[in-house]
Amino acid sequence: MREARPERPRGRLIWLHAPGADHLRGLCELAQRIQDEDGHPILITAPVQADGLHGVIWQPVPGDGQAEVRAFLDHWQPAAILFAGGELRPAMMHEAASRHVPMALVEAAAPHLPKGREGWFPGLIKATLALAGDVFVLDEMAARAMRKAGGKATVAGRMEEPSAVLPCNEPERAALARLLATRPVWLAADVPEAEESALIEAHRAGLRLAHRLLLIVVPQDPARAEAMAARMEADEGWLVARRSLEQEPEAETEVFIVDSAEYGLWYRLSPVTFLGGSLSGTGCLRNPMEAAALGSALVHGPRPGPHGMAFGRLGAARAARSVASSADLSEALGELLAPDRAARLAQAAWTVVSDGVDVTDRVLVLVRRMLGEA
Repeated sequence: MREARPERPRGRLIWLHAPGADHLRGLCELAQRIQDEDGHPILITAPVQADGLHGVIWQPVPGDGQAEVRAFLDHWQPAAILFAGGELRPAMMHEAASRHVPMALVEAAAPHLPKGREGWFPGLIKATLALAGDVFVLDEMAARAMRKAGGKATVAGRMEEPSAVLPCNEPERAALARLLATRPVWLAADVPEAEESALIEAHRAGLRLAHRLLLIVVPQDPARAEAMAARMEADEGWLVARRSLEQEPEAETEVFIVDSAEYGLWYRLSPVTFLGGSLSGTGCLRNPMEAAALGSALVHGPRPGPHGMAFGRLGAARAARSVASSADLSEALGELLAPDRAARLAQAAWTVVSDGVDVTDRVLVLVRRMLGEA
């Protein structure tokens, strides 16, 4: 029985395909741009569904068997197709080419066939690449791999992703900024119980270097706030304030526990952010681009959670400080208490976050050219 599909909207439909979650965010931003600027309906196929998409049709990845391919193209009748990444879908691309549908590859890496199809006849990759129009690759390494496989390649880079800038209450931010004045501040975001000892050790070391240092902590489990405060007060002798008790980070406060997830506020107030869960927890749950977009220098452990690609981009740009132990965390904090070092890291991270706007512009022009509109 054929799977029921949503009704095809009227107009010149653009199909955007992401073989994995890694390329989905860039395609989502492109989809929004196409809709806002050109008004074309958008179909996105990907193994996972993106949040926050408005007016975009999402469908699971179609099969590459001949019958499935024909049924898919018969229903959606795309006017243009963009495949992200380096995965090639021979049956789909040959059928689309026979229907004279223009195709292009974007954010492409080394070309490869879908898993399980690697044993298809020699020359299939080269023959499939010949069906694509423009091929925009991520970097020079991808360009070499693409050309070696017999395709063409234009180094373009990664497309823009949806904004990671979180909102905040501006009057409250201004009031807290006045209260903190020139104090050095660091944030520990989404901290699990397993990382509390490392956090305490790092703050203890930081206070030896800057006696006015303030730690803002967002526990992963808000119920830990009371026990965390009691431990810090009893074992370390620190003055701890808690936001849930309507206390403020006064001049003598050494730790401010905020058992509320107002991350847009805390990132703006903290020149340095440690991303909890990445050191001894089950993995970082916060998107590192959120802090990077708001000018906070990033420190993280070896467990990226679902954000491996984002951490990889930040690491490649030397835009985040990686630590492997509580001692490393203390050392990293000590280094980043120097404002110039924190600023350099934050600037590099901001460059990564803002990267891709020009690439999305180029792809948008490409889509218009594929449609004969440019």
